[in-house]
Amino acid sequence: MSLETPVVFFAFNRPDVTRRVFERIAAQKPARLFLIADGARNATESKLCEEVRSIITNVNWSCDVQTNFATENMGCRARLSSGISWALERSEEVIILEDDCLPHPDFFRFCSELLARYRTDERVFSISGDNFQPESRGYSYYFSRYPHVWGWATWRRAWQKYDVDLASWPELSRNHSFRELVKGPAGRYWARNFDLICKGFNTWDIQWTFACLLNQGLTILPDKNLVSNIGFGAEATHTKRKSPLEALGTTELDWPLRHPPFVARNEAADEFTEHRVFRVRPVDRLIYLARQLWRYL
Repeated sequence: MSLETPVVFFAFNRPDVTRRVFERIAAQKPARLFLIADGARNATESKLCEEVRSIITNVNWSCDVQTNFATENMGCRARLSSGISWALERSEEVIILEDDCLPHPDFFRFCSELLARYRTDERVFSISGDNFQPESRGYSYYFSRYPHVWGWATWRRAWQKYDVDLASWPELSRNHSFRELVKGPAGRYWARNFDLICKGFNTWDIQWTFACLLNQGLTILPDKNLVSNIGFGAEATHTKRKSPLEALGTTELDWPLRHPPFVARNEAADEFTEHRVFRVRPVDRLIYLARQLWRYL
């Protein structure tokens, strides 16, 4: 039985990881497949890019395949953001994987079922396959304000809130409006990251976090980890250093899904994420506490 939800697959210049992830996609036999690749930066890399494109276009099942292959190198920021926009112009909802995000087979069913369940619920912006929590949250998934993107899914209605250039950030920063949206130490952490984007930092996902925070959009995160990032190392764009999140194991889900009774973010889970995943600095916590104390003196 083929997967009805369209799959978007991003690839570049790493044949080994690309092959492993594409095999997982192929096993699902998606009815629609959007293949997106960046262009090479030099002659040596050109051969690797050609090999990668050969791997991902080897589709041996009945499938509507559409390709968006760059002729020149666009970079992470432009290639990912424009590629997602291109796919969502052609489909109302999609599952998105990059070449180093190795999904458990249950990831696809998880995304598909919840894309359908929350299709018209504008409080929910995305669905992720990632779980970095130390313990079960009691249901098959929980809601977070943070959109993890190592294997995820979204709708056109949510992506329309995305702005790769963060045009509204300078004004939000000047009038301190953002502090009302993200209170606590994490506010300073994200403000620094948004400043980096406006200075030209070459990434796309921080802008997606901005869109979710600005619009109070929620992301669904599974109770068990469904995607393993196998791309850490020297060849990666951003994940070059060792990390406790590298190549995490994946686990099958219990079916049918146990749905939370309310659509509301889990603040305790988000606080854990701020400390373990984002590593909000102790100085940010101290400054926040000092400001809170000053308000009551």
